Amino acid sequence: MNRLSIIIPVYYNAESLPDLYAELTRVEAELIARDCELELIFVDDGSGDDSFLRLAHIKEQRPETRVVRLTRNFGSVHASKAGMALVTGDCFAVFPADLQDPPSLVLEMLEKWRSGSKFVLCARTKRGDPVASQLWSRIYYKLLRAMVVPDYPAGGYDVALMDRALLPYLVNSSKNVNTPLFAYWLGFRPVIIPYERRPRVHGRSRWTFSKRVKFFIDSLLGFSVAPIRFISLIGLVVSLLSVFYGFVIVVNAARGVAPVRGFPTVVALMAFLLGLVILMLGIIGEYLWRVFDELNKRPESVIDEIL
Repeated sequence: MNRLSIIIPVYYNAESLPDLYAELTRVEAELIARDCELELIFVDDGSGDDSFLRLAHIKEQRPETRVVRLTRNFGSVHASKAGMALVTGDCFAVFPADLQDPPSLVLEMLEKWRSGSKFVLCARTKRGDPVASQLWSRIYYKLLRAMVVPDYPAGGYDVALMDRALLPYLVNSSKNVNTPLFAYWLGFRPVIIPYERRPRVHGRSRWTFSKRVKFFIDSLLGFSVAPIRFISLIGLVVSLLSVFYGFVIVVNAARGVAPVRGFPTVVALMAFLLGLVILMLGIIGEYLWRVFDELNKRPESVIDEIL
């Protein structure tokens, strides 16, 4: 019998947890009928509502469920990785707790995995999100495809079933990394299952604009050299323009057209040197920050207790 591990990060999802557990119970019955047992790992990512109490109740109903409580909110990526460290299954998947991505998808993904696919993902074809969220997502994924992974799903994905072979790479990856993008970047050829994302019914999204921007920056800087090269390009353009400006100054000086003697030369040199400074600081600063962030040994998340 195979074992499938499902990791569910929880953050202010008290309202959706009862319905989520009911759906997971139906999925588990289907899995058992297919000779596959289910390992459930919930990770409470510092929720300020009754999420942990609901999870404790689920633990009472299903004693083999594992519930992890983090000391504070570390973000869904780090909460997912905290759950991955406890995985014992032959394959695993991460599911959001808001029920917009139906848990029943795992049944189809399991069959693809059993057919030999180590990486099965569910790509969104339609989103039931607000217009502003859809617009941001469209821009984000277009930039991601342009700068990082050209064949990344156009609508992105949140749900994927992965073979245990991928687990060590994800658990030991950098703390400033987009794990779905990293899993795709590993190079395992994905089998893609299209689906329509449900509208949100319970609560409101905690995926704020600032979190989206941070996630976007981590995705670009963690996988692409394009931002550094863009900064370098700015410095190069400024330097070239200053050279052109210097040439104009020399020509004007030779013609005797110089309103203030020495001033144009100083301005040209300053523009050129500032362009070089932007170029060098952009490169050095980015590399130094990433080296520092990896070497300071801060934990990605801190576990308060495990039920």
